[in-house]
Amino acid sequence: MTESIGRTDRPFGVGRALSDTGLVLLAAFEVVGTIGAGHDEPQRRTVDALAIALVLLGPLSLFLVRRHTVAVLGVVLGSTALYMALNYPYGPVVFSVVIAVLVAVVRGHRLAAWVGLFAFVVAVFVARTTTRDESWSWALLAGAVAWSLLILVVGEIARFRRAQVQAARIAQEETARRQANEERLRIARELHDTVAHHMSLINVQAGVALHLLDKRPEQAQTALAAIKDASKEGLAELRSLVEVLRDEGRAPRSPTAMLDSLDELVERARVAGLGLDMVVEGSRRSIPTAVELAAYRVVQESITNVVRHSGANTARILLRYGDDELTVQVDDDGRGIALPRESTTNEPVASELAAGSGIRGMRERASALGGSFDLAPSDLGGTRVSATFPLTEVS
Repeated sequence: MTESIGRTDRPFGVGRALSDTGLVLLAAFEVVGTIGAGHDEPQRRTVDALAIALVLLGPLSLFLVRRHTVAVLGVVLGSTALYMALNYPYGPVVFSVVIAVLVAVVRGHRLAAWVGLFAFVVAVFVARTTTRDESWSWALLAGAVAWSLLILVVGEIARFRRAQVQAARIAQEETARRQANEERLRIARELHDTVAHHMSLINVQAGVALHLLDKRPEQAQTALAAIKDASKEGLAELRSLVEVLRDEGRAPRSPTAMLDSLDELVERARVAGLGLDMVVEGSRRSIPTAVELAAYRVVQESITNVVRHSGANTARILLRYGDDELTVQVDDDGRGIALPRESTTNEPVASELAAGSGIRGMRERASALGGSFDLAPSDLGGTRVSATFPLTEVS
C-alpha cells in the first residue's frame, strides 16, 4: 500500500526531520556544510550560486515528500547527482538523499527507492571516475553500494515496523468495537429482562387493583403494595445499570440479581396471582457468576412470559445442580406454544413467542456460556423453557 494514511502518520524516525522547522534546519546545515567542505577540498570546483541552488533543492523539495513521494525522490536524487557530477566538494548534501529514500521505502514505494538509489550511485560513480579523471577502484564502488544497502535495509526495517504498528492499532480498534458491541448487547438484555419483568408484574397488579378498588378496596391495598415493591426493585436494578454506563471502570454498588433472589421472584409472582413453586435438585453451591446471572435471567424472563402471554394459573421452577452443569427449567399450564403437529423437519418453532426478543435473549445467554436452550411443550399442559449451563469459568 502506497497511500498515506494521514498527516500524523510520520514514518520511521524522520517525522521530526520532515517538519517545517526540521527541513529549514536541514537546508541551513547542508549549505553551511557545503561551504565548509569547499574550504577543505580546494582541488574541487568552487562552491558558487549553482552549487548552493542544487544543495537547497533537496531539502526544499522534501516539503512535498508526503504528497509526491516518488517525484520528490527523483528530484532529490537528480539534483544531488548533478551536484556531484559537476565536481563540487563532498559534503552533507547526501542527507537529503538518505531522508528521501527512507521515506519512499517506508511509504511503500520500494521499487522506486531501490532502483533510484542504485542508479544514483552508478551515475555519480561513473561521472566522477570518467569525466573528472578520478581513480577508479572496487573498494570505492563497494563502499558506495554498502552504504546504499544500509540505507535501504534501515528503510525496510522501518517499513515493517510501521506495518506492525498499524496492524496492532487496527486489531486493537476491532477488539474495542467488538467489546463495545458485546457490552451494548449485554446491557440491552439486562434492560429488557429487568423492565419487562417488573413492568409485567406492575401491569397485572394494576389491573387487579382497579378491579378490586370499588368492590373490595381492602384487598386492592395488597395489589398496590406489590406494585410498590416491584417498581422499587426495578428502579434499583435500572439504577445499577445506569451506574455501570456512567462509570465503566467501577462495579455497580447494588448486587447483581443471582439465584438467591429467586425466592423473592417467586413471592412476587404469587402476589400477582400465579401459583408458582420452586424445586431444587442437588445441593446449592457456589457457581461462576456469569452462569448464575444468566440462569437467573432465564428464569426471570420465563416467568415474565408466563405472566404476560400464557394465561397460566400455575407454574413450576426447577433448579438442577449436576456435577458439571446447571439446569434451569420453567413449566406452566397455560396456552402453550404453536408447535407444528405434523412436522418432519428440525426447523425452529415459528410462533409469536419463539420469535420474541426475550426468547432470543435467553438463547443467546445460554449459547454465550457454552450451554443449550430449549423451548418445548410442558407436561403441565403449557410451555417448558429449559436451559443448561456448564459449571466452568467462561474466559
